[in-house]
Amino acid sequence: MTTVPTSPPASDHRAPAPLFTDPAFDGPTDPTVVFDPDGGLWHLLYTQRRANTADAGVAWVHGTGIGRATSPDGRKWTYTGTVDLPGAAPGDTWWAPELLRHDGRWHMYATYLEGIREDWTGPAEIRHYTSADLQDWTYRSTLDLDSVRAIDATVHRLPDGKWRMWFKDETRESRIHTAESEDLFAWTPTGPAVTDQAQEGPTVFPLGGVYWMVTDGWSGLLVHRSTDLEHWHRQPVPLLAGPGKRAFDEALGHHAMALTQGLDEGFLYYFTHPGGGRRSTVQVARLHVRDGWLRCERDEPFDYRPDPAKAPAFRGGGGA
Repeated sequence: MTTVPTSPPASDHRAPAPLFTDPAFDGPTDPTVVFDPDGGLWHLLYTQRRANTADAGVAWVHGTGIGRATSPDGRKWTYTGTVDLPGAAPGDTWWAPELLRHDGRWHMYATYLEGIREDWTGPAEIRHYTSADLQDWTYRSTLDLDSVRAIDATVHRLPDGKWRMWFKDETRESRIHTAESEDLFAWTPTGPAVTDQAQEGPTVFPLGGVYWMVTDGWSGLLVHRSTDLEHWHRQPVPLLAGPGKRAFDEALGHHAMALTQGLDEGFLYYFTHPGGGRRSTVQVARLHVRDGWLRCERDEPFDYRPDPAKAPAFRGGGGA
């Protein structure tokens, strides 16, 4: 195992920048962060792009595993290899893990593609796995989402107790579509959610008394606001649409995941391509709501000490 160093000293509670770099392939993307209450560790799972290879086309974005790192405090991370998901051959492609905990069991919804491709064509599907310990995973199903290319799942519970999944449907102009479930196992497609433009990598969360959906629009992170998880209204100003000033943060923010810390604050985990090449790093910035808009000023110093007690229960924390 390789411990990835972080920049600030231990007594400094500013967010490390970068938060994480992948020691194997130098290409961590699509981060998801949860807390394991049984093991007492934070877990970072991500798409392990093979950025340091010379593969042609976009082959380096395929053949990717789900990378994993753990941390006692959410600041200093130890790389622990890749997640072993049954039902795939060596060299197959995994993207965008979504993790949640319910009734003492972990659920993962990961995007799967067969083999390695040099372009963006071919079938893609979202597979469901469960685990008791975030280590050993059991295949449950391949979701029937009425699409031959569905990717990038995120899940949140509805006020009526049902679960809703938002995902990118690349067969329908790469808009965000939805599915619903009573039990996290059987899913029924329920149509489009956000159709104003092509986008990917949704994350959905409550903050400041309303719900937010943040997606990757490839020119910054798009923001939509909702009071009921049904009707979404676009925020005019995207997040992370210009380069930041921190180390390896001098690029657009991409494919983010929000971890709320109580009712009014959260952390946004995202990745950048510093220098504009294949290499990527995972960063974190503070989320809050001001004047009715979702804000994320990544250059402003902030106290970064993720608290499990304030994290949502479905992310392994003790919060609501």
